[in-house]
Amino acid sequence: MISLGIVLLVLGFVFKISILWSIGIVLLVVGAALWILGSLGHAVGGRNHYY
Repeated sequence: MISLGIVLLVLGFVFKISILWSIGIVLLVVGAALWILGSLGHAVGGRNHYY
């Protein structure tokens, strides 16, 4: 999810498409939050680890 967010950020920046930029930021933030929760040992979506 984090890598998809980075790809969308880059594509949105290169092609000047603001919706891709916005979706990229949201995916990056959500992916980072899930990664942090998973690494702290909290169950995320029924899983103990989120990769």
